[in-house]
Amino acid sequence: MALTPDSVLLTDRVAVVTGAARGIGAATAVAMARFGADVAIFDKDPTLLPDVVQQVESAGRRCVSGVLDARGDDAVAAFMQRTRDELGPIDVLVNNAGGTFRARFDDTSPKGEHTLIRENFSTVTNCVRHGIPLMSDGGAIINVTSVEAYHAAPMFGVYAAMKAAVEQFTKTLALEYGHRGIRVNCVAPDMMPTPGDEVLAEQSSSLMDGLYPTPLRRKGHAEECASVIVFLASDMASFVTGESILVDGGTVAAGSWKTRFDGSFGL
Repeated sequence: MALTPDSVLLTDRVAVVTGAARGIGAATAVAMARFGADVAIFDKDPTLLPDVVQQVESAGRRCVSGVLDARGDDAVAAFMQRTRDELGPIDVLVNNAGGTFRARFDDTSPKGEHTLIRENFSTVTNCVRHGIPLMSDGGAIINVTSVEAYHAAPMFGVYAAMKAAVEQFTKTLALEYGHRGIRVNCVAPDMMPTPGDEVLAEQSSSLMDGLYPTPLRRKGHAEECASVIVFLASDMASFVTGESILVDGGTVAAGSWKTRFDGSFGL
């Protein structure tokens, strides 16, 4: 394959992005459009979807949108079929929908645990189940996980376990659908404040007094995660499957080490 600047373009491909009303989902939908894809987006929050639709269409691309929950079996099946009918076969599926809350495990009720499992694992399995039969051979699935899948996550135990489960599920999907040329990968962001996690960001900042949040000495932006998702969807990543790319400014690599404002390091 000849590598050219066009290799990163997604011209005339069809991309589905879940949880697309804000944060990484919204940034990904807009980036996909700017790189040439027609985009289908949905979210259970209707308030911000119209703005994302407007940005996609301003990039000159078609957009299908819907208000639905990624956990809803019939609703997701209908949306995927609508995408196929209105835009064509699905080339890219980005599973971004998810959510969490802060609580010790012994303060997490069975109902709360079930909610976390469905929001962070069942959303992915449900969208893959209904999306992959409508996907083009040679397509790409990108699952948004979290760095919490790679280390202990006090106060977020079930959430982190589900993100680790998605990474494992991704590896299996990469094998099961490799014969169709469908690549399946993860991105694992961290230190990327979005409109859905203001409280968590404030709590993290209070624990970081006198320390930089990442080895890069800054927090990230949703667009920086979207850029890696675009890469994984493009021909630039044509031989990448079953992998997880950390988009975390080096936090997992640093482990418990932090960079102080004076440039020294501490635990």
